[in-house]
Amino acid sequence: MTAAAVKAVLRLVAAWDGSNAEGAALLGVSESTWDRMKAGKWDGVLGQDQLTRASALIGVFKGLHLLFADDMADRWPKLPNRGPVFDRLTPVQAMIEGGIPRMLETRQYIDALRGGL
Repeated sequence: MTAAAVKAVLRLVAAWDGSNAEGAALLGVSESTWDRMKAGKWDGVLGQDQLTRASALIGVFKGLHLLFADDMADRWPKLPNRGPVFDRLTPVQAMIEGGIPRMLETRQYIDALRGGL
């Protein structure tokens, strides 16, 4: 499960044009661990916290691709947002600052936008 989760998060952060620092912060790992993950040189196991983060991020990614039929799905996480969950931050910034609770709120927000709640 760890390998699949890491691969998915690496791909979605790349699709969102995220930096190494953003990717590491979103997954809850150090930047050096993120670099090893990107290079395929990490053989660790994600903890429960990191698996929860990965699950939330994958849910956000999937929800955005169901909501938007164009490249907005991958641009949206880096755009300033006036939604109540984001307080004018980008969703990526809000999720980094708010940790797992904000990640789960973001996933619920996307699901609500697309009528999934």
